[in-house]
Amino acid sequence: MKNNFAQDPAQALEQLMESFGSIVMRTAYFYTGDRHLAEDISQEVFLRAYRNWTSFRGESTVKTWLTAIAVNVCRDKTGVRMFTEQPTDPSRMESSRTINVEDEALDRLQKSEVLRHLLRLSLPHQEVLYLYYYLDLNTREIADATSSPEGTVRNRLHRAREAMAREMHREEKINDGFYRS
Repeated sequence: MKNNFAQDPAQALEQLMESFGSIVMRTAYFYTGDRHLAEDISQEVFLRAYRNWTSFRGESTVKTWLTAIAVNVCRDKTGVRMFTEQPTDPSRMESSRTINVEDEALDRLQKSEVLRHLLRLSLPHQEVLYLYYYLDLNTREIADATSSPEGTVRNRLHRAREAMAREMHREEKINDGFYRS
């Protein structure tokens, strides 16, 4: 899958940053919850990609390869902890969207609610849901990016969905009780 990018690392780096810069940044922010640290991590990810471009064999997609680098750098930098401060939705970090204000407000509210529930789950469940739903990686790509067996990823995804449903149902019950009193 390296075919669409230049063979020369310097030219490829520019193409990679253009194509995947926001994905790498959002992933780093998801893991750290700190915009400045996410920017540093993004730079390190692209530096590693530049250094290793000629050895990238194309056995996975470039997106999966960069995501794997990002996950590994984030894990190294954070010791696998996620969010050191109150997070915002990583998808809101994209600056080039044009959408009307009302739709954007509803979209943010919905994503914020989902993200709030997501953050109550265990770290492996947060990770698999983020990679699957926010980055649109399939289970094989997640397995490659996290160095996990695909069966483990499928199992985590299944359990994470169940945990998310329980979490949302639990809050729904709490809110129903609150509004009836």
